[in-house]
Amino acid sequence: METKTFVPKKELTAFCVAGLGQGMIYALMSSYISDYYLNVLQLTPMFVLLLMLLARVWDAINDPLMGMIVDRSNLKSGKMIPFIRFALVPIAAVTLLMYLSPDLPKTELMIYSAIVYVAWGMIYTIGDVSFWGLPNVITPDSEERSSVISVSKIYNSIGSAVPEVLFLVVGLVIAAWVKNQEVAPDPLMVQKRKYLIMAIVTVGLGTILYSRVCTGVKERVKMPVRKRQPGEPSQLARVFKCKPLVLVLLMGVLSSGRYMVSAAAIHVARYSFYIGPDLATLATEAERIAAIESSISTVKTVFQISSIVGLFGATLFMPKLMKKFDYKKLVIVTCLAGFVASIVTTIVGWFTMNLYACIPFIIISCIPLGVINTVSLAMIGDCLDFMELKTGFRDNALGAACQGFINKIGNAFATSGIVIMYMVIGLDPAQMLSSTSVVSALDMPPEMRFAMFSLVSIVPGISMLLCSIPMFFYKIAGKEKKDMIAQLQAKRESEGFVVTE
Repeated sequence: METKTFVPKKELTAFCVAGLGQGMIYALMSSYISDYYLNVLQLTPMFVLLLMLLARVWDAINDPLMGMIVDRSNLKSGKMIPFIRFALVPIAAVTLLMYLSPDLPKTELMIYSAIVYVAWGMIYTIGDVSFWGLPNVITPDSEERSSVISVSKIYNSIGSAVPEVLFLVVGLVIAAWVKNQEVAPDPLMVQKRKYLIMAIVTVGLGTILYSRVCTGVKERVKMPVRKRQPGEPSQLARVFKCKPLVLVLLMGVLSSGRYMVSAAAIHVARYSFYIGPDLATLATEAERIAAIESSISTVKTVFQISSIVGLFGATLFMPKLMKKFDYKKLVIVTCLAGFVASIVTTIVGWFTMNLYACIPFIIISCIPLGVINTVSLAMIGDCLDFMELKTGFRDNALGAACQGFINKIGNAFATSGIVIMYMVIGLDPAQMLSSTSVVSALDMPPEMRFAMFSLVSIVPGISMLLCSIPMFFYKIAGKEKKDMIAQLQAKRESEGFVVTE
């Protein structure tokens, strides 16, 4: 099979735009839901912890099942896109429901939050599995598939930054409004309104962009239908029998700490650092609330911009780097560098408690995040090539489902780690933020401030170190990868592999 370009620029653009929209929606949940549940809705930490863990237990069933359903589907309109089309509106609706903060008694509010959170995970999986399974069916070429993934991840990263911008803008606007009030408004209600505005804007724009994939992308790779013979492994068993794929998934699990960077940033903004005027000099409670709100928005943005510079900078160069270097080398080298940088960040933070002094090291420590986010999907594509060569089966959607489940595990780890830290240091959100007052980071003991900061410094660093270990055993690289691709092409030609124009 001759190497050629299958995906035209217009189609690639459509896929990337859709990735931007998806990134917006996912970031709204992954970066802010822990703060919203703990500090705004003020659900008990133990409830939030159990919710995260039980939801992941259900995802362990739901995500692979969804992958198998998509892989076994045979719809005339395509294998992936029909499921994305079906999921778009429900994803938008349930995401908005998460941030509606209904006025319910605590028990009913916990029930509502649990139902909506689990429903979101189930519905989002439908779109996510199908969307990231698309690169495997829009081009049969391994290098082009990697290029599509790497470029789309750039846009996906940009999308994830949009809620951060909204958080700053909405926060500063609300702070200005609060400052001008004669009577200090309810601080808790201020937070609820901020999150609702963020959700409406993010979900509305994100859904419009996400939908672009439904009309602008074409599925052109059609695998020959092959039924499993007696004695052959089942669809799920094939995943666990594929050693390279298991190693990539293990890398994903061990790198779960990287999700702390975005998930815990808002908590660091609330309880570790303060940027603003001397609170003791402010004349009114409204001015104090406004200053704290402005500081939270500013600190969150400063930290997030620093992390995004590292993440996005790495993602931006990934299309070229992935053509020149083996994926495993990129992971190992950047993760070791990120580990060292995170240790330095922790030391500098401990001695200075100055966010600006930590910025250069935060940037370096976040480079592996962009590398792993991009490379992992491309590596899964290579692993599916390996599976197809060895077994004759290619479970595209199930592979994407496994990656999606690993991402959820990572976010659950991040949220659970935050909750556990709250419980360990004795942080009671109800005492920090109420209808009548709000506590600033400067009011916190130094030990508690540093404990929260460690969630975005030392924890991700250790995770980066651990996730590099499986890569030393990963073999789909260099000459072995080239030989595998050549063998697979010959096998496909002999078995009636179809690519439509």
